[in-house]
Amino acid sequence: QERLVESGGGLVQAGGSLRLSCAASGRSFSTFTIGWFRQAAGKEREFVAAISRSGTNIGYTDSVKGRFAISRDNVKNTVYLQMNSLKPEDTANYYCTRTTDWTRSARALDAWGQGTLVTVSS
Repeated sequence: QERLVESGGGLVQAGGSLRLSCAASGRSFSTFTIGWFRQAAGKEREFVAAISRSGTNIGYTDSVKGRFAISRDNVKNTVYLQMNSLKPEDTANYYCTRTTDWTRSARALDAWGQGTLVTVSS
């Protein structure tokens, strides 16, 4: 069974950058669409971005378009989320999961892990 582990979060000033990583331990990583979701304190979890198996198709929520970039390395079994021009409203716990598809309506297929916390100071 695929197990995904998030890393790369931290504290950054507004306008700064972070790169999150989602590392998979199973053998079937390249057969799944992978997505990033986030949950801010007191808010519902929301879709951020997703990438298809080959990396050809990508989807983003509107609030991160032009600032975030999702990519994957199927040799390293890792999906990345490069986050630039960070804003305080990006502060949240970020999770990766296998998803139903790569669009903004994608749903998670896995139980949520611990995630990685991103804090953007103003």
